[in-house]
Amino acid sequence: MVGPPAPGGTNPGGTDPGEPAGEVAPTGPGAEAAPLPAGVTVAVDSAGRAEVDAPPLPPPDPGDAYAEAARDVLRGMVASACEPIAGGRHKVFGRADLAVVPTTSTIASHLPRAVGAGLALERLRRSGAGRRAGEDPGTTRRAAEDPGTARRAGEDPGTGRRAGGDAGTASPWPPDAIVVCSFGDASVNHATATAAFNTAGWYDHTGLRIPVLFVCEDNGLGISVRSPDGWVEATLRAKPGIRYFAADGSDPVEAYRVAAEAAAWVRRHRRPAVLHLRTVRLMGHAGADAETAYRSPAELAADAARDPLLATARLLVEAGFAGGEELLARYDERGWQLRRIAEEVLDEPKLASPAEVVAELAPRRPARVSRAVADAAARAAGPAAAVRAARFGGKLPELAGPLTLAQSINAALADGMLDHPEMAVFGEDVAAKGGVYGVTKGLRDRFGPARVFDTLLDETSILGLGLGAGLAGMLPVPEIQYLAYLHNAEDQLRGEAATMRFFSRGAFRNPMVVRVAGLAYQEGFGGHFHNDNSVAVLRDVPGLVIAVPARPDDAAPMLRTCLAAAAVDGTVSVFLEPIALYHTRDLYVDGDGEWLAGYAEPGAWATGHVPIGRARVYGVGSAEDVTIITFGNGVRMSLRAAATLADEGIGSRVVDLRWLAPLPVADIIREASATSRVLVVDETRRSGGAGEGVIAALVDAGYVGAARRVAGLDSFVPLGPAARQVLVSEEAITEGARTLLAR
Repeated sequence: MVGPPAPGGTNPGGTDPGEPAGEVAPTGPGAEAAPLPAGVTVAVDSAGRAEVDAPPLPPPDPGDAYAEAARDVLRGMVASACEPIAGGRHKVFGRADLAVVPTTSTIASHLPRAVGAGLALERLRRSGAGRRAGEDPGTTRRAAEDPGTARRAGEDPGTGRRAGGDAGTASPWPPDAIVVCSFGDASVNHATATAAFNTAGWYDHTGLRIPVLFVCEDNGLGISVRSPDGWVEATLRAKPGIRYFAADGSDPVEAYRVAAEAAAWVRRHRRPAVLHLRTVRLMGHAGADAETAYRSPAELAADAARDPLLATARLLVEAGFAGGEELLARYDERGWQLRRIAEEVLDEPKLASPAEVVAELAPRRPARVSRAVADAAARAAGPAAAVRAARFGGKLPELAGPLTLAQSINAALADGMLDHPEMAVFGEDVAAKGGVYGVTKGLRDRFGPARVFDTLLDETSILGLGLGAGLAGMLPVPEIQYLAYLHNAEDQLRGEAATMRFFSRGAFRNPMVVRVAGLAYQEGFGGHFHNDNSVAVLRDVPGLVIAVPARPDDAAPMLRTCLAAAAVDGTVSVFLEPIALYHTRDLYVDGDGEWLAGYAEPGAWATGHVPIGRARVYGVGSAEDVTIITFGNGVRMSLRAAATLADEGIGSRVVDLRWLAPLPVADIIREASATSRVLVVDETRRSGGAGEGVIAALVDAGYVGAARRVAGLDSFVPLGPAARQVLVSEEAITEGARTLLAR
């Protein structure tokens, strides 16, 4: 965005939103247009349209960083495929080689990521120091051994450093690196910004260092809504744990001095700060925003007088570095150069096919993921076998006998921590308590509070910590305590996590495996917020992987796959764990133990690998009459229903989808065609539920057999026995199969 012209100059961007493109604007009432550069002519037709004729520009000067920066911006404005960060997918700012991370248009949604990146930078900085000879690689240093640690090792959250395993996690960032995150004054009112400031201050209060410099560009306007006088300053000053700096952004000298002071303070103290820059807004919020509708001519003129470009020119003239005419000439020359660059980028190629658009959305390299799982198995069975045995206290999970779903996930998390030294597990109650269902029990004792830590009670911040940690080079595994609690933070997945590769052409990524306890059917502990069965909002996020393990012997390999995909491809996965199956032991009758399963030894991990998007099939009876397609709690109910149907002579194929995104379409079509009768059992809601995707896949593939759906009602899950009125039941499954067969 180019500001109003300096007196006697031209404005390459135009001074008025309604000004015809390419017109040379006079500098004021009655003023003449500035002289054109040599060789440039302008012809104006009868309609007032200007046509510019000029000789070809010389080849770009590699040293002209200003012109190349302008070229990058202009490429973004015209959606050029040559744009260096998003490649024509979105108008964002970013440069991988300069560590400038692109941000989306969602207000303040990038601030939680900045806090997470700061937390990760400091963790990586501290973890790179190594350990003393003889120290257990899994222990956390004492606070006295780490000058930057504010309290004793063992205190939460994560202030000590893990020697050994973490020492092998080389940080890609310099040890004094800090995070700089800018936002506008109107954004301070957004809940996401409040969450980020609160999290930064909360951790600072606990003694954990987060080197983040927030920069508020305060022009006093949120499009047309004014920030009340003094509100932004009062708000920012009141943030606990965040140091406040302020400067006049229209004064280049003061702005530079205070910015340098603020950055140096954050770099030295490794603590959060905010730089409040009072700025001006030149022209409207966007091209269609006619600010004359809500701003007076006097206010616009006052802002124009505070243009930092003019302030810089005045400083140069007053200091004797340049004369006014010289600066005007340079201004005009640069303006014409930018016009010519704009003309050039208009002709650059655009994204021209669906494949080009989605190429970097969520790349899948299943062979590499499979190889990564096999390599992890080889390490666990070979060079890391002794360390693994020690971490499990000599009680290896594969020797522990049949495990529950929760126990299998716990063991797989521990194996993941062993194989991925950059992995961290965090969330509400995951460390000291070991999770409200015991799924993370004992992990903090094994791996230390630097890698397994409790967070504050805020899902937006939990996901933001994960986003920043993944960006900084870690492998974060955050936990959302209940599915219903995810919805108030969902934009951190949709708007931030899932878009990072897409808007950076893969230059940046934020690998992450989000564990979420969810779905319904809890006995004695109910109500909507602890039995949420809505997954539509997740299935709609492009590129997001959704895993739903039902059986213990699926949970561990699926989790290993998600971790490997995160490490190999930067994949963002949601690992949705059915709460009601966490501690389930029996399948058909009490005491049969048929829902338990053994934990595979490392030598069997490769052969038992579960690729993303592959289903599991159970044959019951003849398996020739009906195909039941389901997932999660529906697997157990469908197997029980299939046993009942088998007693009636009806053979069933029960298909556990295991992955809701991407759906195992090939498996769905194959198993549906085997019987030509499909019953889709969807424990989520009829509208927006996973069953809709299954039916759509069948239709798209030209399936011509019979199909029927049993799904939960479009209702929140009520408390107590009333829940049975809206959820899928075994009886509904058996009746649905009988009805299908009676057609």
